[in-house]
Amino acid sequence: MKTIRRQNLLAAALAGALAFTTTIAQAADPLPSWNEGAAKQSVLDFVAKVANQGSPDFVPVAERIAAFDNDGTLWAEQPMYFQLAFALDRVKALAPRHPEWKDKEPFASLLRGDLKGALAGGERALLEIVVATHGGMTTGEFEQTVKDWLATARHPKTNRAYTEMVYQPMLELLAYLRANGFKTYIVSGGGIDFMRVFSERVYGIPPEQVVGSSIKVKFALRDGTPVIVRLPEIDFIDDKAGKPVGIHKFIGRRPVAAFGNSDGDLQMLQWTTAGAGARFGLLVHHTDAEREWAYDRNSSIGRLDKALDEAQAKGWTVVDMRRDWKVVFPFEKP
Repeated sequence: MKTIRRQNLLAAALAGALAFTTTIAQAADPLPSWNEGAAKQSVLDFVAKVANQGSPDFVPVAERIAAFDNDGTLWAEQPMYFQLAFALDRVKALAPRHPEWKDKEPFASLLRGDLKGALAGGERALLEIVVATHGGMTTGEFEQTVKDWLATARHPKTNRAYTEMVYQPMLELLAYLRANGFKTYIVSGGGIDFMRVFSERVYGIPPEQVVGSSIKVKFALRDGTPVIVRLPEIDFIDDKAGKPVGIHKFIGRRPVAAFGNSDGDLQMLQWTTAGAGARFGLLVHHTDAEREWAYDRNSSIGRLDKALDEAQAKGWTVVDMRRDWKVVFPFEKP
């Protein structure tokens, strides 16, 4: 009986030791939601060589800048950009104050539920929608409006809050870079004040490290209280060739690593990887129609065409979402 008991205790101890060892091994993997492969290894190799002081590619901490696109890179962007969904809801809410919108495009189409017709005017139509729905209030009022929308709005496919539609592997990547002395920035075509509302809570990126498109603002006194008022006029578009300009204006250092997913990020990756010393460029390729969406060269949202060709020519890392990620969203984690 004593022998059997000792054997049981030994078996339990071995099982416990095995479980503990497995837990330690898992904890040692900084990117547990990434499958083993070339994409994951390229990230690990780059960080190792720039963060190791004995490496010939060592980069001082002050210069370890990493720039991330947001839509399609850190969170989903289908079936439409999330900020556009916010703007469309704002059009509906503001319509009673603007009876002229019934006969004015792109608002007339939006109010009829014809999104395709509303966006037929291209970038100009989109800018009209953004200007009309994002201006005319203080920065504090706009922030509260975005907070209220994020608290109640749900993604049309998953019925999840939009802030749950972030990519778990990219959250791990952000944390891994920061653990190795990197300063992480968002550099996105999305609205800077829209993203600043949730960037710190969702990504751990403080508002002062968010670069985005903006409308003009002005200082004013309202009932003796100083406020910043958002004007219905575009100030800066942080997309395509605007991204390197935004990096120069607002960061002041060329990043050593840049992460994107579309042709809108091409110039940012070109600018980043053209610098001296060790450089890293990565594109998220949306290839998973089952867990997310599959799209690239022919998509009207997040088109990945020229940048995909250049990635292959210049050796940038291309993440195949279906192959390289164990899970896509945090709510998929077992």
